[in-house]
Amino acid sequence: GQYFLWSRGEELISATFPEFTRAPDFVPDGTVIDGEVLAWAEAAPLPFNALQKRIGRKSVSKKLLRDAPVILYAYDLLEWQGADIRARPLVERRALLATLVADLPPDAPLRLSPEIAFADWAALAHIRAGAREARAEGLMLKRRDSAYGTGRRKGDWWKWKLDPLTVDAVMIYAQSGHGRRANLFTDFTFAVWNGNDLVPFTKAYSGLSDDEFREITAWVRRNTQQRFGPVRQVTPEHVFEIAFEGIHASPRHKSGVALRFPRMARWRRDKPVQEANTLDDLKELLRVYG
Repeated sequence: GQYFLWSRGEELISATFPEFTRAPDFVPDGTVIDGEVLAWAEAAPLPFNALQKRIGRKSVSKKLLRDAPVILYAYDLLEWQGADIRARPLVERRALLATLVADLPPDAPLRLSPEIAFADWAALAHIRAGAREARAEGLMLKRRDSAYGTGRRKGDWWKWKLDPLTVDAVMIYAQSGHGRRANLFTDFTFAVWNGNDLVPFTKAYSGLSDDEFREITAWVRRNTQQRFGPVRQVTPEHVFEIAFEGIHASPRHKSGVALRFPRMARWRRDKPVQEANTLDDLKELLRVYG
């Protein structure tokens, strides 16, 4: 007679998504479902930034509920009729899950993720290539006889992600890291060209090796132009390839865009700053993938 929604970080987030308060009406007691909360409208997922507006909120306005309604996209069934079924083969768990979802009313905020048929790797690669247009990160491959494991176990399941989107950007600010990297500059702000001006558009702090972080730290100390508390403005001299999973419009940012999961893919020592990407390049990526 109750429902609970947990994040993968083990945080109880039931109150953030009131759409699921009806769950006890159509999901029987003793059921545990593994899935993903998606902002959803007209039988398709909305862009990730629609969901981001709802994450972490204690109360949700009527407007937000209307603009970004959510569903649970069900992947797996962990408990059924009060019994732990994680050790049973995936094909059996999915069959039970399909039975559960098939009996739901059409307005229930629960959908079953599709199983994708393919003949060979070439066909599967072609399907994967269209994942971004479907607002997905790639494909999830699972052995039909696999149990439900925990943690980062490898072998039975494989996340075949899309190659990330990339742009070449100029480093303009640097800040010290934390923990064991507190003596290094590891947090950087990057910019692209807008005419003759460099416009900041993202921050990134992962992707380089320890040796590269030490090298760029020594360079930052020699090439600091101004200091703003812990942040140093540096000479715009180095270009980095920035990889990211998605892009969306953001009025909070000067560039008008925000990236999802940005990181440094490589240090473009071969590229002069004049050849870094432009704001128009970002806007074109936003048009195609936003």
